[in-house]
Amino acid sequence: MKTTRMSIQQRLSAETNVAITLTLDGKGTTDILTGVGFLDHMLTLTAFWAGIDLKIACQGDVHVDAHHTVEDVGLTLGLAIADALGDKSGIARVGYGRVPMDEALAEVTVDFSGRPWLEWHGDDLIPAVIVGEEKDIWREFYKSLAGSARCNLHLAFLYGRNGHHLLESAAKSFGIALAQAIRKNGTTIRSTKGSLA
Repeated sequence: MKTTRMSIQQRLSAETNVAITLTLDGKGTTDILTGVGFLDHMLTLTAFWAGIDLKIACQGDVHVDAHHTVEDVGLTLGLAIADALGDKSGIARVGYGRVPMDEALAEVTVDFSGRPWLEWHGDDLIPAVIVGEEKDIWREFYKSLAGSARCNLHLAFLYGRNGHHLLESAAKSFGIALAQAIRKNGTTIRSTKGSLA
């Protein structure tokens, strides 16, 4: 059983080199440099609203595009979350967040059930290209994170016109949902099965 809920992860491939240090019981402090400024911004928001400490360094093939960097950061962050949670004993397991950003509103629900799944709705509201990249990299980010963190992640963009605002609403909402789900409120595993695989 982990006594300190933290993790250090690295992913090295021909496309990216990602290093992450994560502390779940933190203060929302960040040091994030992925080479994709908009991703840095979104991750900073999520960590702040989740109250986790997060350090990320990534060298990726951004001369191609941001896709590999965004996807691999999502994969590595998910692994760090899963590792830091350990056997998940005592965590609330489920969390929900809904944060407005001016005219935009997104909501996020997460369940660290051990069953990876992403439901992704309403991205027709997001411009096809945002900050010079196809909008689909954001679905890939959350899909990668949900898969490696082994959680159910449901994200819905409810309304809005500005792509930055919509994604910022989602990032903050995910942070709040994450904070709720990872909080310790006992010692038992919250499952009638007795385990969260």
